[in-house]
Amino acid sequence: MSISLHPLDWIVIAVYFAGIVLLGLYVARRVKVTDDYFLGKRKFSVWLILGQAFGVGTHAEMPVSLAGAVYQSGYSAIWYQWKNLFITPFYWVLGPIFRRFRRTTIGEIYEERYGDFMGAIYTLFALSYFTFNMGAMLKGAGKLVSAAAGGTVTSNQVVLVMTATFLVYSLVGGLVSAAYTDFVQSLFIIVLSFLLIPLGLHEIGGFTGMRETLPAEMLSLVTPGDISVFVILMLTLNGLIGIVAQPHMLAAVGTGKDEKSCRIGMAYGNFIKRFCTIGWALVGLIVVVMLAHSGGSLADREDAFGYATRMLLFPGAVGLMIASVLAANMSTCSAFTVDGGALFTQNFYRRYLVKGKPDRHYLTIGRIAGVTVTTLGVLFALYVDIVLEAFLFTETIAAFMGISMFGGICWRRANQAGAFASLIVSTTLFFYLTWTDFGKLLNWNADNFGVSLLAGFATLAIVSYLTKAPDPEILEPFYKRLDTRMEYDPETGEEKVVNEPGHDLLVVHLFHPGLSKGWRHFYSRFRVDINGLLLAFGVVVLLIGIAKAVLYLP
Repeated sequence: MSISLHPLDWIVIAVYFAGIVLLGLYVARRVKVTDDYFLGKRKFSVWLILGQAFGVGTHAEMPVSLAGAVYQSGYSAIWYQWKNLFITPFYWVLGPIFRRFRRTTIGEIYEERYGDFMGAIYTLFALSYFTFNMGAMLKGAGKLVSAAAGGTVTSNQVVLVMTATFLVYSLVGGLVSAAYTDFVQSLFIIVLSFLLIPLGLHEIGGFTGMRETLPAEMLSLVTPGDISVFVILMLTLNGLIGIVAQPHMLAAVGTGKDEKSCRIGMAYGNFIKRFCTIGWALVGLIVVVMLAHSGGSLADREDAFGYATRMLLFPGAVGLMIASVLAANMSTCSAFTVDGGALFTQNFYRRYLVKGKPDRHYLTIGRIAGVTVTTLGVLFALYVDIVLEAFLFTETIAAFMGISMFGGICWRRANQAGAFASLIVSTTLFFYLTWTDFGKLLNWNADNFGVSLLAGFATLAIVSYLTKAPDPEILEPFYKRLDTRMEYDPETGEEKVVNEPGHDLLVVHLFHPGLSKGWRHFYSRFRVDINGLLLAFGVVVLLIGIAKAVLYLP
């Protein structure tokens, strides 16, 4: 079935593009120096961090890949996106760490903790991460929009227009423009997640019709042999270990005006995403029922979301859906453009190529580097076939990099040799096992990941113990910052130290000798971490309950 977009759809899309560009350019007026461009001077409100954490963490390939996976495997495929559900409470604990780093990029953290060599290794990883992830996002948007428009626009056309748009405001306004547009676009993403559901349920006879049509295993949250408890556990570890090494996290959640903004933004911005995930999964189930009634099928499982858009929405709503898809991608791509430019400029160009230039020179180089990363992402999008595989590939590489980041934060004995060896062993073993089992590299497998992750942590511990310990004089400033709480003071425009009991960080002191000597004061020291964790785990239970209970509605 081929259809053309209604003129009303084109109007909605045009208004969206014009509005988001104007907003990005308007807030860009305050960007004068690199600290503005790369970090927004670390003074974003909790609302901006919420929107940034949600918008940057939510991309168009997610509803595309998840709806397709649910179409193929059933409701339990929700765990491909919910792999981070059980670790989301820990974002409450991790959020302030990114702020206490007080650096521009995570590459600088690796340099400080492990030395120049690991800083360079991380920079290469991070630029590759941005390239692969951006490619997966662009491919997802291209697939969805092209399918929703009935083929009247090609995926390549979608990619080019979308890229040109977010580059306009990203290059001018940097992270400030990205943060404000992320907040607005996050509202579009919520529309994207739930717009199809009431129309689809009406088409198939509600949840009653779904239950009558689909076998019980398609409606189960856990399906042995496909999405088992072990797979869920491995996906969870993938997300937990990888999140601390993902190169955009420092700018996304470490730029709040205080630690409360970072905690709430990182944890609850991602909880909003987990809630939206239920909507994406339900769309996959609705498509299965629709095609069962019509006797049809999809040639590509990842056409499911686009098929639902094309079949269910009315003129104007199709345009709104396409605008929402573009919002989901552009919010993240704009942040990746800025972060990629920051990494190249701060960790390579400024350090090794050109030193001592005026700040404006490095601002220009950051913009050029951002365009380069974006261009590589577009090229990778042409190579990617299955979006879900590309997504899991980038997440897995981040997890292997995250082994050394977790070790560097929690364990003072971790050193450069152990960090590098852990990355080499875990990555090489994973790709060897994947190639041996499947004959290709882009194929995530829970068993292979689990073995490789365990080998990586063991390598970090063994090699660090067998080689020279880090210099205490180098470690002291690093850990002192992690023990110092600071926030933005609007009166002075500078950072100020805040001394208040209960704000010590559990992760930083996890393996520190000083933790055990004060058990009587454990709660008073870590009160904010503990209370926040308990509340957030309650939200996890609530979300699982909602996901299960919604299937029993009429």
